[in-house]
Amino acid sequence: METGEYGRTMAKEAPRRVTEAEDETGGGASPAHAGRYPQRRVALALLAAGLLAGGAALVLWAGARDPYLADGDPHTGTYRPGRHAGDAAAAALLAGPYRERPGPPVPVSADHGSPAPLPASRPLQATPAAPSAPVGALFSPGDDGDDPGHHCTASVVHSPAGDLVATAAHCVHDGGFRTRLVFVPGLRDGIAPYGLWVPTRIDVDPRWIADRDPDRDLAFLRVRRAGRPTDGRTVEEVTGAEQIRFDAPTGRPALLTGYPEDRDTPLACRHTADAESGTQLRFACPGFPNGTSGGPMLIDVDPATGTGTLIGVIGGLDEGGDDATSYSSRLGTDLAALYRRATS
Repeated sequence: METGEYGRTMAKEAPRRVTEAEDETGGGASPAHAGRYPQRRVALALLAAGLLAGGAALVLWAGARDPYLADGDPHTGTYRPGRHAGDAAAAALLAGPYRERPGPPVPVSADHGSPAPLPASRPLQATPAAPSAPVGALFSPGDDGDDPGHHCTASVVHSPAGDLVATAAHCVHDGGFRTRLVFVPGLRDGIAPYGLWVPTRIDVDPRWIADRDPDRDLAFLRVRRAGRPTDGRTVEEVTGAEQIRFDAPTGRPALLTGYPEDRDTPLACRHTADAESGTQLRFACPGFPNGTSGGPMLIDVDPATGTGTLIGVIGGLDEGGDDATSYSSRLGTDLAALYRRATS
C-alpha cells in the first residue's frame, strides 16, 4: 500500500496504456482511476526511500500516475495524438470550471531596438504577474471535467508553421506519452482568452524516453485549436510567440514564469540565468511550486509585449529543482536538432 498525494492510502496501480484505436475515439481508462502526478520533484528522495514501521516498509510516493498513456515511437521520440482524443480532452475541460471568452488584443512591439536588461526582482521571490498571451497552463483532464487542474506550464515559440509550443519533456512523457493534453495560453481566473489548443504531434529526445536524461528535459508540441474553428489562424497568429535561441550565453538577466497548479494566474521572477554546469541552467529565485514545470526562461524581454527569447524551460536537474532554485536543460546542439525535427 502507498500513501497518496492527499495522505490517503491506496494500492499502487500501473498506468493503463491507450491503444491506437482508443486514442482515435477518445477512449481510455475510467476517470475513477485518474490521478495527479508530481511535476516539480521537490523531494525526490522520498519517492525512493522506505521508512521502516512495525517491521514493514512504508513507501512514500507523490500520487497515482496518469492512466492516459501511449507508447508513440520511442526510437524517434514522436507521438501523433488522434484528433478525437484532443477534442474530447478540451470538451472535458470546458465541462468543468473553465470557459472560453475573448481576451484583450495582443500588444504589438514598438520595435525600438534591443530592450534594456531586466532589473532583478526585489525582493528576490516569485510573485503574481499579469498573464502573457503566449504563456499558458497545460492540462491533462479526465472525462467529464473531473480533476481539471493544470499540471504544467508551456509557451508558444516561433516556428515556420506558427503552431509550436515548448514545455518540459517530463510534462508530456512519463512512462509514455500523455494522450489528453490541452494548452490554454494566457489563462486568467478560469478564462481561456485565446482558445484551447491540443497537440497534433509531440516530440521529445529519445534519450529522455530511454532514461529520463535531465539534459534533454524539453518537448515541443505542434498544436491546433480544439474543435473546428472557422478562422484558420495558428496559435502564433492568435497569441504571438517567444523567439528561441540555442547556445545562448549564461549570466544574462532573465524572466522566469510559471502557473502554479493551484491558481489560474502566473508567478514570475526576474534574475540571472546562470550556468549550473555545461548542460544545465540555474535560476536562483524561490517560490516556484508544483505546476510551474515547463515555464519559459526568457531573455531580451520586450516591455511592450512581454515576449522575449526562450533559452530554457523549468525542468532539467531534479525535473525542475526545489522551492529555492529552478533549473533548465541548456538549449544546445542536441535540443536544436529536436527543434528542427519538430518543425520539419
